[in-house]
Amino acid sequence: MDVSWNWLRTYVDIGEPIETVTERLTMSGLNLESTTPVGQDFCIDLEVTSNRADCLGHLGVAREISVLFDCPLSVPDPTPASCSKSVTDICRVTIECPELCSRYTARIIRGVKIGPSPTWLVERLRTIGIESVNNVVDVSNFVMMECGQPLHTFDFERLSGGNIIVRRPKKDEAIETINHLEYKLPENACIIADSDRAVAIGGVMGGADTEITYQTKDVLIEAAWFLPGSVRATARQLNLHSDSSFRFERNVNVEGIDWASRRCAELILQVAGGELLNGVVDVDHTQIIHAPIVLRHQQIARVLGVEIPADFVETTLRGLGLELVSSSDGSKTWKPPSWRKDLSREIDLIEEIGRVYGYERVPDNVLVPMAASHRSPVTQALHCVRRVMVAAGFSEAMCPSLLPQVWSDAVSPWTSEPPLISQQAMLGVLEKGTQNVGAVNCLRRTLLSSLLEAKRINEYRSNTNIDLYETANVYLTNTNGLPTEPLMLGIVTGRSFFELKGLLESICREMNPAIELTFGECDLELFDISQNATLLAGKEKIGVLGSVSLGSRKHFGLRQPTAVGEINLTQLMKCMIDVRRHQAISEFPAVTRDFNLVVDENVPWQQIEAVVRLHANEWLENVDYREVFRNPQKDGTGKKRVLLSIQLRSRTATLSGPEVESVSEKVVAGCQAALGAVLAS
Repeated sequence: MDVSWNWLRTYVDIGEPIETVTERLTMSGLNLESTTPVGQDFCIDLEVTSNRADCLGHLGVAREISVLFDCPLSVPDPTPASCSKSVTDICRVTIECPELCSRYTARIIRGVKIGPSPTWLVERLRTIGIESVNNVVDVSNFVMMECGQPLHTFDFERLSGGNIIVRRPKKDEAIETINHLEYKLPENACIIADSDRAVAIGGVMGGADTEITYQTKDVLIEAAWFLPGSVRATARQLNLHSDSSFRFERNVNVEGIDWASRRCAELILQVAGGELLNGVVDVDHTQIIHAPIVLRHQQIARVLGVEIPADFVETTLRGLGLELVSSSDGSKTWKPPSWRKDLSREIDLIEEIGRVYGYERVPDNVLVPMAASHRSPVTQALHCVRRVMVAAGFSEAMCPSLLPQVWSDAVSPWTSEPPLISQQAMLGVLEKGTQNVGAVNCLRRTLLSSLLEAKRINEYRSNTNIDLYETANVYLTNTNGLPTEPLMLGIVTGRSFFELKGLLESICREMNPAIELTFGECDLELFDISQNATLLAGKEKIGVLGSVSLGSRKHFGLRQPTAVGEINLTQLMKCMIDVRRHQAISEFPAVTRDFNLVVDENVPWQQIEAVVRLHANEWLENVDYREVFRNPQKDGTGKKRVLLSIQLRSRTATLSGPEVESVSEKVVAGCQAALGAVLAS
């Protein structure tokens, strides 16, 4: 942001040299880039951060100087004289897209005389690098650089029907702008049109058809608010940037629009003559809410580490434009000004007080009390996941949120609803060797598709050991139109299905050692028919895993055997234990008993384990699977022998033989009753 030293001093009467002022501005957050002499003036180049749009005009910088040096600020109060004829008699404004332009104002001056600008105006603009065009255009530029509100002036006689229509472009609509280049308008742009055609790109640049020329007699002054995101997107798509778009992208002060319009009208009357029509056309769809902020005085000392006088705090906040709403013991409620959208919390006000007071005045050895922050459930869950995955030798991946339709359709374990489609496809995310998969515009419903692509890329680059995991949100379509965004853990590996199964169990037990996990069948076409599972916590589905089938490997271009798994961390966190409780290790010895049970072939291990745990008492420490053996000659067809071990230990005494035998008998009896199991001879 370039500002003129002489221009600043018209608002603040400061006796300090320029070096002192610029150093103080730097220390308070407006970093000095350079100071350049221009004639009898100086051009000061300040770095203005994106949250301080109020300092993109001389008045904003002058307000900072006024507060920093405790000197009065003089803000012009424009009161242009007008005639009796009303502007609403000849001009109408219609906003068809209030989501892109929430407020539009228009004033009209008739009978202006276009010509060169006076010397003072030319010098003001030249100091900050703006060349003079003519008196009317120069005034609009002057006011923009004065208050930060961009304006545009139209030749009113060249507006068809005297209408201003704020709308989206029509299909294939184009416009020639004042730089005399033609642009095809993006469909999401906001344009200013008359009854016949587009006459300006809202917030970016005016059109050549209605620009001010030496033949102009009637001028329409536009002052409006345009959606920052829309202006930013349009300027980038067209590669058309301007001082106006720079300011609209950072959100101008919607409540300062009328002041800027009156100021522009007043100066045009001064330098170009004419007659201002009475009133203003003001179409306003804004809903302005200035939430008050409670500031506790003791918090200032706690955060900054120094005691700051209460009168200094109040003087500073009032000087910055805040309004005192109420006061009570130890706290005051302040209403931030409309031009300070970055002030919304107590800590924001403390920061303002600190930078005006001067951080350089805070001693280096000040004791600021600090407390450890509480980790959120999401942070704790991710910490558990990363601890297990890194220990297992996995690397973390970060994949795009958008997928091609063909990948999205290939696997969707959580929903059968179609994916959400982005209006703008992502470019440049597919690596060499990828088949033509069409537009990359589907929001992912699972992490598995993008992880399989990451494995394919690594295989293409001859990286043989690919073990990756990712934690990220997926986007599941809901019946109410808004997506749910559960946090997922996705894993892809070249290890076996059983190693992956054990890894997922480890993650779940890391969050809750006592979690009740069961596995069921999974019918996803992605998986091999003999190696797949649905992971359940209680009766809630929290994950899927399986070996990728040969057909699916070909579909995703994979060469090597692959296993994948996915856990819904949002669901799993419902079972997570926030605070771990530790028990002392028993000082008494453990006793191990082995069981060789003959069961039907279709009885799974998890069912056997559940029955054993159910019938053993509080002495049970572990149930361990050993092996499976089949002997049709002894046991008959359709039977298998499952060898397992249990470990018993008491915390109060050494277990006796009869006590151990009692537990063993209960386990065998329970397995016989529930599973039809018998002890092998």
